[in-house]
Amino acid sequence: MAETKLEAKMVEVMQRRASEGTAMKSFNSVILKFPKIDESLRNCKAVFEQFDEDSNGAIDNEELKKCFNKLQISFTEEEISDLFKACDFNQNMGIKFNEFIVLLCLVYLLKDNAPGHEGKSRMGMPNLEATFETFVDAFVFLDKNKDGFVSKNEMVQAINESGERSSGRIAMKRFEEMDWDKNGSVSFKEFLFAFTNWVGIDDAEDDEDEEEGTV
Repeated sequence: MAETKLEAKMVEVMQRRASEGTAMKSFNSVILKFPKIDESLRNCKAVFEQFDEDSNGAIDNEELKKCFNKLQISFTEEEISDLFKACDFNQNMGIKFNEFIVLLCLVYLLKDNAPGHEGKSRMGMPNLEATFETFVDAFVFLDKNKDGFVSKNEMVQAINESGERSSGRIAMKRFEEMDWDKNGSVSFKEFLFAFTNWVGIDDAEDDEDEEEGTV
C-alpha cells in the first residue's frame, strides 16, 4: 500500500490515468521505444549537471529547491522533502542522475493533476514530457486491473500477450527487477527506477550491479 501522502497521491493519479486507457498494444512496443527514451533521458543530463552546483554527482535538498524554483515548479517544502526522500533510493542523502529522472517524472505527473495545467508543456521540456508519457502508457498497459499498481500476474499477462515463447521466465525476471521492496506489487516509482536501468542511462552503475549479480 502507499506509504506517504505523496505516494497515495501518485496512486490516485495512476488510477485516473489507467481509467483513461493506453494506446500500447504489447510489451514489445514499449521495448521498441527504448532508443528514443534513452536519447531523451541523456539530454536531461545537462539539466541535472546545471543544478548539481558542487558537481559531486548528486543533488542535495537545497539544490533541489533551487532546481524547482528555476523550473517554476511550485511545491511546498513538505512536498519537496517527501519527493527527495521518495527518490533518494540509496538513502545516501543525494539524488543521483537516474533518481533525478524518476523525480522529474513524478513531478510531471503530480503537476498534471493540478488544475490549470491541461494541454500545456508543464516544465518547458516537451521531449522529456513525451518520454514521461511513454512511461505512463507502459505502466497503464501493465496495470490491467487499474488499481495503480502492477502485480506479478499482470506482468505475466502482459508478456504473454507479446507472444514470446519464453514469456513466463522473462516476465518473472522483469517483475523481480521492478519490485524493489519485494512486496509483490510494483508502484509507478519502482517501475520508473527499473525503466532507467533497462534503458541503461546509468551504464557505469549497471556494470557494477551485473558484476555483483554474477555468481
